[in-house]
Amino acid sequence: MRSRTVKFTGVIAVSAALALGASACGDSGSGNGGGKGDSVTIGFVGDLTGENSGIVIPPKQGAQLAIDQYNATNPKVKINFKTYDSQGKGEQAVPLVKQAITKDKIVGMIGPTFSGESAQADPVLEEGKIPNISASATNAALASHGWKYWHRLIGNDNVQGAGIGNFIANNLKAKRLFVINDASEYGKPLAETVKATAAKAGAATSEDAIDIQGSDYSSTVNKAKAFNPDAVFFGGYYAQAGKLLKQLREGGVKARFLSGDGSLDKGLAQGAGGTTADGSIIGCPCLIDPTGSAGAASKKFAQEYKAKFNADPAIYSAEAYDAASAFISAVKAGNTTPEKINSFLSTIDQPGVSKQIKFSSAGEPTATDVYVYEVKGSELPLLGNSKTATVK
Repeated sequence: MRSRTVKFTGVIAVSAALALGASACGDSGSGNGGGKGDSVTIGFVGDLTGENSGIVIPPKQGAQLAIDQYNATNPKVKINFKTYDSQGKGEQAVPLVKQAITKDKIVGMIGPTFSGESAQADPVLEEGKIPNISASATNAALASHGWKYWHRLIGNDNVQGAGIGNFIANNLKAKRLFVINDASEYGKPLAETVKATAAKAGAATSEDAIDIQGSDYSSTVNKAKAFNPDAVFFGGYYAQAGKLLKQLREGGVKARFLSGDGSLDKGLAQGAGGTTADGSIIGCPCLIDPTGSAGAASKKFAQEYKAKFNADPAIYSAEAYDAASAFISAVKAGNTTPEKINSFLSTIDQPGVSKQIKFSSAGEPTATDVYVYEVKGSELPLLGNSKTATVK
């Protein structure tokens, strides 16, 4: 998942970036936070109140659950959890990360959640030598900068795009694929990977882009209709995906609609209206398993998450729980400074809820499964692994 807007333009005067920034959204607990005494502070930064907050609240809650459970054991070193609301915007994430480092003295950060804000805020975390784990930022280029403190627990867009593209060509048997993107750092490269993968598998393809600031997608709808596709893939977020799907159906495009993890939210169906989105397929390198069918750990997490938040686990909640668990394991092992925590993360290898928690030397997760989900009303039931899942 990734931000709708900004592009990475360099280190953004990172030395100056450690100056005090804007205020935090909230926190749980108190303490010195900086790695001395009986508590440390872990941050979470992402879109908590913006138009795509529906795919950020669940990971925030997943991380909170893990930390609250740890603190309930009355450990020697407690973990304070402090949240920062970037609304998914890099220009807001940067000053919040500055504050987290210089004022709040965090020893680790979960997030940023979107790729665009990550491209701007991650250099600040790197300069501040703060270990960070994103549960949702999937842009492949984030792993190319040689950052030593950066990690993620979600497969990148190359992994996701290949998984969805192969599902379209091999599982859906689509012969003609029309690809649409939102021109963002997330949507465009994801759509390109889906298109290239499906084309390699033998599907005929065509593409177009929409302006997320606009509301009339008739030009794209007309191009899609003229192409007469078996499937339409959209690289972007659910806020635009719902409106796009509604207009596609009104324009006579009946092809199966698919999208990536940015659309894995009930807001897609709400935006499309009624049951228009039913049958749509959403791919994600994330595990959403409210019934616990994936195993005992997943079932236990689902039960505990629902007990605490009165809701089923949703997108990225399990991955953020695992990200928090990685930091918790570091602290339990006696590591309470950013440098020592970062060193611990380089060797961590333990079972998680969503996957094995283990990072490559570039900070990528070593587990790369992609899952597919089908829209059914307001529900998004898991169909299974993209390699083996079937759909009617």
